[in-house]
Amino acid sequence: MDTGIQALCMIEFNSIAVGIEAADAMTKSALVTPFLLKTICPGKYLAGYHSDVAAAKAALNAGLGVGGAAVVDQFLIPNISPQVPAALCCASAPGEGAALGVIETFSAASCVVAADAAVKAASVDLLEVRLAMGLGGKAICLYRGDVGAVRASTKAGTAQAEADGLLVRSVVIPSLALELWPHVL
Repeated sequence: MDTGIQALCMIEFNSIAVGIEAADAMTKSALVTPFLLKTICPGKYLAGYHSDVAAAKAALNAGLGVGGAAVVDQFLIPNISPQVPAALCCASAPGEGAALGVIETFSAASCVVAADAAVKAASVDLLEVRLAMGLGGKAICLYRGDVGAVRASTKAGTAQAEADGLLVRSVVIPSLALELWPHVL
């Protein structure tokens, strides 16, 4: 699924009020399209936008300027894999695969970056990127494919989250029980 999104930027705030204020500044700073604006657990706010790289960078800088100490995490991904925005919107097709990979992070933003690194590292299907709702502020990404590809993807995504000190855990399940697939997504 090609979403047509060139660059994606996101900021995670520890204050809903500051998050809304920063989202306003981001929207007014450049020609960007809101992608994900929402409250998440525990009392945080996500502001995500897409556009061309220069506009996304301008929006990110505007949000960081307003957000200040309320910024928990942030990213700008130029040339983002089209699987990532689809998985954020739960638009990925569910189904069974040989292996399941899971990366769990302490922040929503770090999970999106890890998911992008994972799908770019090997041929896997990104199933979902679940951001902080009902997860105590943590986030997870789930992907499937053959065992070797899932291991390579997990290594790449995990390295990205570890570099920021935001990795909780990652796992590769070589052959998830068929009965579990409907309950994982």
